[in-house]
Amino acid sequence: MKDLFVIVAWLVAGAWLYKFVEAALGFRKVVNLAMPEHDRTPALLPAIVVIVPARNEEEDIAHCLESLLGQDYPNLRVIAVDDRSTDATGVMMDRIAEQAGGRLEVFHIEELPAGWLGKTYALATTARTALERYNPEYLLFTDGDVIFERSILRRTLARAMETRADHLVVMPTTIAKSAGEAAVLSFMQVMSLWAVRPWRVSDPNAKRDTIGVGAFNLVRSEAYRQIGGFEAMPMEVLEDLYLGRRMKASGLTQGVAVAPGMVNVHWATGARGIVNGTTKNIFAVFRFRTALLLAAAAGVLLNAVGPAVFTVFAATRVAAVLGLAAVFGVYWLSGRATRISALFALAFPFAGIIVVYAMLRSMFVTVRNKGVVWRGTFYRLDELRRGMARPSR
Repeated sequence: MKDLFVIVAWLVAGAWLYKFVEAALGFRKVVNLAMPEHDRTPALLPAIVVIVPARNEEEDIAHCLESLLGQDYPNLRVIAVDDRSTDATGVMMDRIAEQAGGRLEVFHIEELPAGWLGKTYALATTARTALERYNPEYLLFTDGDVIFERSILRRTLARAMETRADHLVVMPTTIAKSAGEAAVLSFMQVMSLWAVRPWRVSDPNAKRDTIGVGAFNLVRSEAYRQIGGFEAMPMEVLEDLYLGRRMKASGLTQGVAVAPGMVNVHWATGARGIVNGTTKNIFAVFRFRTALLLAAAAGVLLNAVGPAVFTVFAATRVAAVLGLAAVFGVYWLSGRATRISALFALAFPFAGIIVVYAMLRSMFVTVRNKGVVWRGTFYRLDELRRGMARPSR
């Protein structure tokens, strides 16, 4: 039994050492659009329509839209979508549009058809209208709580055209307003490197390394049409992630970039807010499969809490110290893009416990309620399972 314990300790340490080396080599390949050499303007100034769906975002929507209207890129149109808001979101959109000189349109969705998730329907109908009415070369899908630095669209379009990317994601900078938020967010960002290696996203042979982020999904319009748009995934809870998966499965070109401080979002208030906010979608990451989520939770617990436990025993202490050093290194590498201090690696095991709790809570609440509430509408679990998107072949 002791020998098995030692073997497990060294396997965990070896895994983290491998991830540190892989990340240290890989992150060099991820472009940082905030660097001066990327302060460029794309040739021919392709037209872009930015689509911003929002429901009950009255606290953030004005900042989001004003940051888009303040972009230094000229060939830009913004469409804001009020998705059945019960607060002042729609009113604020209309007020800003009146002063935008025709650069901002507002769509109001009052009813949701059967067989659709609210956000997916808002994205699908608006994108279809934008393509028919304006025929832009690019579409950008974002969220109503994202704040954009004024040159980010110009820089991103220049990069997309230079690399001929059909789909380009800019990783957002998550704003942490408390230590609890920073601890949980940095943990999730570090652990996400086990699921997706950003430096492999552009490699067509790296089939599992796909990416999609709701804060910044830039898509070439022709590529969007090719995958069938959001109409191909009407009941997909993780529509941003599966947009990326469909792109890569269709043989289209993907890219990813970081831009610290240029695409900013405050995800949730406090660690508790993050846990509550992820209740509706963590189970969906595992395609609502209980066994898969439980296996993943066990793996997270072992890799997060294991190294701290292994420090207690003399036989596993060396492995534990090496593993924790590697964890700190991965935090440091990730933090250069996320701007969250690597010192939050000290909270690594505690953040792991919180995230495992969030995973189990998401599963328990969804199974108990036989569904989830998404944007004010209840969706049955069996309906979500039947309607989940599958990558095109």
